[in-house]
This record gives sequence, structure tokens and C-alpha cells, in this order.
Amino acid sequence: MISDILIIGAGPSGLAAASAAAESGAQIDIIDDNFMSGGQIWRGGAQSQSDIRAQALWKTLSNCDHVRFHFQSKVVHVTQKDDEYTVVVETQGVSEPQIFSAKKILLCTGARELLLPFPGWTLNGVTGAGGLQALTKAGYPVEGKSVIIAGTGPLMLAVAATLIERGATVTHIIEQATFTKLSRFAFGLLATPRKIKQAFTLGRALKETIYHADSYVLSAHGDTQVQNVRASVQGEIQEFTCDMLACGYGLIPNIELAAAFGCQLNDDNANQKVAVNEWQESSQAGVYCAGEGTGIGGVDLALAEGYIAGYAASSNLTKAQQYFSERTTWQRFAIRLHTAFSLRSELRQLCNSDTIVCRCEDVSYGQLQQYRDWRDAKLHTRCGMGACQGRICGSANRFLFSWEKDAGRLPISTAKIASLLNLHTSEK
Repeated sequence: MISDILIIGAGPSGLAAASAAAESGAQIDIIDDNFMSGGQIWRGGAQSQSDIRAQALWKTLSNCDHVRFHFQSKVVHVTQKDDEYTVVVETQGVSEPQIFSAKKILLCTGARELLLPFPGWTLNGVTGAGGLQALTKAGYPVEGKSVIIAGTGPLMLAVAATLIERGATVTHIIEQATFTKLSRFAFGLLATPRKIKQAFTLGRALKETIYHADSYVLSAHGDTQVQNVRASVQGEIQEFTCDMLACGYGLIPNIELAAAFGCQLNDDNANQKVAVNEWQESSQAGVYCAGEGTGIGGVDLALAEGYIAGYAASSNLTKAQQYFSERTTWQRFAIRLHTAFSLRSELRQLCNSDTIVCRCEDVSYGQLQQYRDWRDAKLHTRCGMGACQGRICGSANRFLFSWEKDAGRLPISTAKIASLLNLHTSEK
């Protein structure tokens, strides 16, 4: 299948990029592994969101004959020949892979949650904060359940509001950032009034929830199901009972696909992000990146970057420039966000020797301490060689041990042999 512009990811940045590029009349294909558009931020379909920007983008794109969506589809392999890229895609329920060819690629692959191990994090009922929100939006029953949300960042507030709306009782929010950092961040919201309005809305929804700053979970306890949680609350050890614990330490960019394309990566607050120029183009000619892949900044920054990337990829640089100022505003907000919610060093000391770090291969913290780097640990323990291919434990080990995980290995995810054979045939 030949495209003028191939967009990977149908979240806010991907939809914004498609809307901008569609004005040129180019043939656009959008690939996403979810059932419908929206990504994680607008999960459940852009058309059903309260955010009018989501509704407007979906209305525009759904009426474009030259824009094609491919849902429940994942990229498994990429190659380049001259100035053209070939992308192998597997679609759920379809036996044969699809081969896409395009000279312009827009990577809008979003982010995933950073999960850090602690004693008891493998118990039933312990999830990621964003993970529980996604499950709940997809219909997972939480009505009547007592939930504690822990970790760091504004995402915890949004998660709590979602759970309360669906009938859960969020008893506590446990935030690891200090009061000083939170106060500075709150003062900085004066530069972005839209965020102040969001904060007040969330505050009203969470009026019955106890908020602890300068606090973090030490361990979770129960037979097979979490029943209580031990936490350091401003230096004092306290215990809380709960039915569920949702614990997430912010977001990290999904950069595996960009690395597979050969894009340059830069460090960003202990995580890696895709390096881009003013037009959102990566070091790889014709490959653009927008949204959380270039650094965590929220939906507003993702939209601004998406519009710039879409217009730039379709050679409308004048319109792309119109979003430069907006991008700068939200980049500054992202810097304040990272400063306020940077992770404290105590979180590196939570694991016991027998605490599982790699859940796919049952590799403990004590086992990993014996090795000097990611590759050494991987060869001796199979850490990172399970179903998630190190997407969870690789990020955790980067924080715990400062290990650099290999990125960009092909195939990008588990793939059918037929997909790789079809790629080989298409290249002949």
C-alpha cells in the first residue's frame, strides 16, 4: 500500500498531524494498535471526548476520503531504501500482513507508564495508575472498591477523578514530590491559565480524597490480593487498607520505533526522547516525531507538535510556523513539570533481595545486583527477554542501576514469520 504520508499513532499528536497534512490533499494512512482513535489521553475514541478539540479533529478526518485509518494494527518491521520507507504491519484478525511504503513518516507513538518495583508490587490488585485508568475506561469494574493512588505527577489526579466517576472510593493520593516543589509548580501554572481551570475541576472531584505530599509507598501486603499498604508519609511510616493500589511514577516516551528507524535519541530527565528540529523532523530525513516521543509534555504540547509536523511533512512551512509560539509555551510547562516531579533517590532503595524486577522472567533484584550492565544481566538471567521485551523492567533498571537498554532491535515486537517473509519478497 503506497502512502504520501504514513502516520503511526492515532492519539492527539497523530490526529493533529493528520488534520494538518490532509489540507494538502495527500494520501494519508494512520496506523494504531487500539480499537479506535484517541490514544491514551483520549481513550475510547476522539469522537466521544468532552474535549471539543478531539471531536473537531475526528469530524474533520472522518470526512476526508484521502485519510485511511488502520486500527488494531501494529508495526513489526521497518526498512529504508533510498528516500522511501517500508513498514510491515500486522492487523488483528487478518492473516496476511500489510506492507506500507511512504517517503514521509510521522511517529506519534506516545508514552507509557514508568513502573518501579517494591515489595508486594506483584500482588493481585496492584496496577499502574495510568493502567488502571485505561482498564476502567474499557469497562473494568471498580464500583465500590477502595483504591489508593501513589507515585508522582498530575496524572494521579486525573486517574483518581476517573475512578471516582465510576464508583470507586479513592481514599488517598500519595505523591512523592515535596511540598516545596509542588508549590513552585502551582505558582508556575499562572503562565498557563488553562491548567489552572483543570486543577480546580479536579480539586472539586477529589474533595473527599486525602492527599499526602512528600510521601511514597514502601510495600504492599496481602496473601494473594493486596489488602494494605505501608508508606512513608512525610517521614513517618503509616499503614492503609485498600482493595487496590495504583502506583505509577510518571510517563516515559515510547522511542523503540524511532530507534528502529535510526533516529537520534537524546537523554531527557533520566529517560530518552527523539531529537527533532524546529519542524519536528528527526535526524532521519523524512521521519518526523510529535507528541510524547519528543519528551513528556501533555496533550497541549502534543497537539502543537502534531500540527507542526503535519504541515511540515506536507510542505506547508508557513502554517507550521503559526504553531511555534504555542509549542514554546507548552515546552516551558513541560520543563516545570519535569522539575517538580523528578524522582527522589529513596525510590531506588525500596527493593528487597527477593523483590521481582522482571515479571516476565521472574528475575529478582538480588540477582540483578550481581551484574555490571543491561547486556550482562540479560545474558545471565533473561531479564528483558519475556513478553514485554524489557519495556517495563528495562525502564526500571535504567532508574535503579543507570543501565542503558538496547533500543531499536528488529522486529520491533513479536511477529509472524509470514510477515518477515512477505517483507523479504517485497524487497526483491
